[in-house]
Amino acid sequence: MKIKLAAIISFGILFVSCNQHKKTTLSNYLVGNWETTYLKIKMITVNKTDSTSVFEDDFNKPNSGKTQSSYKKDGTFSAWFKQPNGEKLDQTNGKWKMKKDSLFIDYFYMGKQVQAWYKIQQIENGFKGTSIYDWDNDGQADDTLIMNTKRIK
Repeated sequence: MKIKLAAIISFGILFVSCNQHKKTTLSNYLVGNWETTYLKIKMITVNKTDSTSVFEDDFNKPNSGKTQSSYKKDGTFSAWFKQPNGEKLDQTNGKWKMKKDSLFIDYFYMGKQVQAWYKIQQIENGFKGTSIYDWDNDGQADDTLIMNTKRIK
């Protein structure tokens, strides 16, 4: 009986410590500079209709603009769009935090306070983010955004 109890407690401690390590690792992993390489937004009720609209962009194309961001350890971030000529446009600043595999961001953009969350998956040289949000501003949080990023210097 004592052996079973010890095994259960050991497994519980290992499970909790692995989850805490994963949380810390993912949070620390996000600190740095990032560039979006792919973006897809599927909006199923555009303008409160039953029409579906899909926006998709591959930022790896030559002469395409770049969406970039920088996440800092203090929980702040900046994001901007970089034109092919190197000019930065539409910079915004906000706050971010990780909770398990979810990234929560809060920022002001184009006259609107945005509070969104992304499920984050670490991928080779970057991360994949998935979010359900009202990206088309029709009042319904029913749009799916998928983005892939890569780390930049």
